[in-house]
Amino acid sequence: MSEHLEVLFPGGKGVDVRVREFLIHTDQSVKGGGEASAPEPFDLFLSSMAACAGIYALNFCTSRDLSTEGLALSLDWERDAANPLNASVRYQLRLPAGFPDKYRASILKSIELCAVKKHIQKATRRACGLAVLRPGQRDSHLRRVPVRFFLPRPFAPRP
Repeated sequence: MSEHLEVLFPGGKGVDVRVREFLIHTDQSVKGGGEASAPEPFDLFLSSMAACAGIYALNFCTSRDLSTEGLALSLDWERDAANPLNASVRYQLRLPAGFPDKYRASILKSIELCAVKKHIQKATRRACGLAVLRPGQRDSHLRRVPVRFFLPRPFAPRP
C-alpha cells in the first residue's frame, strides 16, 4: 500500500497537507511566528496517536455490543527537560459504568494494537527519499537521496 500526500504553503507559517480528499491545515503558535489559526504539526502527531488508540477502544466495545457512553481516552505527553527528544506517552482510559471486569485487560491490549504506535515503535530507523525538483521537472527523473529519521526510543504507555 502506498500513500501520496501533497504539501501546500498557503502563506505565513501555515502549511497544509492534502491527504486523498482531505485538506489538513497547520500553523505555528504566535510565539513561533504564526497566527495560531490551526494546530501545529506536532499537535497532529500526538492527535494521531490518541485517535488511533481511541478507534481501537471504540471498535473493541462496539464489536461486543458494549456501551460506549462514558468511554473516554486521554493521552499525556511528557518531554524530558534535559533532552526534549526523550519523551514518554501515557494513555488514560475511562471505562463506561457497568463495563464488564472480564474485558478490562483485553481492551487495554486492543489499544496496544494501534497501528500508529506500532509504526513508531518499529521504525526507530526509517529511511525515506528526498528529491529537489526544478520548476516543470518531474520526480521520476531524479535519483532519490536517502534521508534517515531517528526516533529516540520506542513510545509506550506507563504502567
